[in-house]
Amino acid sequence: MRADTFFLLSDAALRSVIDRVQPGDFDKPVPATWSSFENPTVRHLLISHAYDEAWVPGVLAGKSIADGDELRDKDLLGDDPIASYDALNDAATAAVEAGVDFGSTFHFQYGDYPADEGLSHLAMYRATQAWMIAKHLNIPFHLSPELIEGLNEWVLPHADEWRSFGVFPPAIEPPADADDEARVLCAMGFWVP
Repeated sequence: MRADTFFLLSDAALRSVIDRVQPGDFDKPVPATWSSFENPTVRHLLISHAYDEAWVPGVLAGKSIADGDELRDKDLLGDDPIASYDALNDAATAAVEAGVDFGSTFHFQYGDYPADEGLSHLAMYRATQAWMIAKHLNIPFHLSPELIEGLNEWVLPHADEWRSFGVFPPAIEPPADADDEARVLCAMGFWVP
């Protein structure tokens, strides 16, 4: 699977979950490990995802945080957080669909990566967050077979590396009756019954 396809699938999955978050959910707490905010809530996750979406066109254009970060202190959610997130998601989707220079380098805060690898990082984050947010808020959601394929191809070969960075928790032994979704989530250490 191409890395841009993997990104678009993951980004759409996250949007499908975020679009079902209710205003009454915004103040619900989330695990501290999900966010750099103190006492994080669902709204803090939305702030983080809006910021991440807003950066996608810049990352594709070769921008770096070292060039300046006019987005960091900006209110990207406004009075309608879901609609604001959706608009940023639309812009990110359009930027990727317009074409990615796979010879380019993505400049992240944690290092520089070839474009395909960078897209896989962005996709992994979105896919796992979609599943975790949905599970946390009891929103019906499953990883699609195509998304599972992308995770198996782009993420699982590097799972131990991500684990050494503290991104993934320890792997979980899948239950005997585990389906493909449970197996990939167990390998990343995120699955819960």
